[in-house]
Amino acid sequence: MNKRDEFLKIAKDVAREAGRMLRRCFHQKGEIYYKGEVNLVTEADRQAQQLIFKRLSSFYPSHGFLAEEGLEKDKDAEFRWIFDPLDGTTNFAHKFPVFSVSLALERNREVVCGVVYDPMREEMFWAAKRKGAYLNRTRINVSSTENLGKSLLATGFPYDIRQSKINNINHFTNFLLNAQAVRRCGSAALDLCYVACGRFDGFWELKLNPWDVAAGALIVREAGGQASDFKGKEFNIYHPEVLASNGLIHKQMIRVLNLGKRKKI
Repeated sequence: MNKRDEFLKIAKDVAREAGRMLRRCFHQKGEIYYKGEVNLVTEADRQAQQLIFKRLSSFYPSHGFLAEEGLEKDKDAEFRWIFDPLDGTTNFAHKFPVFSVSLALERNREVVCGVVYDPMREEMFWAAKRKGAYLNRTRINVSSTENLGKSLLATGFPYDIRQSKINNINHFTNFLLNAQAVRRCGSAALDLCYVACGRFDGFWELKLNPWDVAAGALIVREAGGQASDFKGKEFNIYHPEVLASNGLIHKQMIRVLNLGKRKKI
């Protein structure tokens, strides 16, 4: 087994173990804490993060780590794991069964493999750079929809929506006027994977973090899709904007993202 395959196998095993723990916790009453007015963290987030960090560090003690709940270690290491132990915490806390474990491996600031696991549906999305994208054992591809007006899109809203004027509401309104429909599922990692497998035709969101998008954006690109910022510039997991699509509607989405308030193209 080469190193890439080894990384992927371990990442999938660890994501599956953490996801199954989350599934058990989902059916139990757990502690919920507030990081902000609408920004939650649960005891399950913390337990899953500890599990993932412990497992990966035991295999790769020299690797770095970056995760949502305050974990940053050896940021200048050649290899660094970037993960969200529970993407969709608000859903999880409200017993809405849409959440995931997102885990990516970066080498010298380039994401080389990623997995996103949905424990409620037993769906493992995964990809390695230049090797294609998969759902469980089946290779996946983005949709072939060419017209934004016939597209199903997804998005999310930032946690500071009540305080900041930069809050995605205008974009949401504009896409409602220009797309077939828009969904807001609550897990950016899953939204990206759904673009990759053709369930969604496009996705946009702002004020995201590396652990939200590192794995999912790679999976989109390896499935034949496109990722960029809102202006169409090269995608960067450290930039707070993400636009992902099947590639065919990408320019149409960019035009909508650069409209004023409540407009139709």
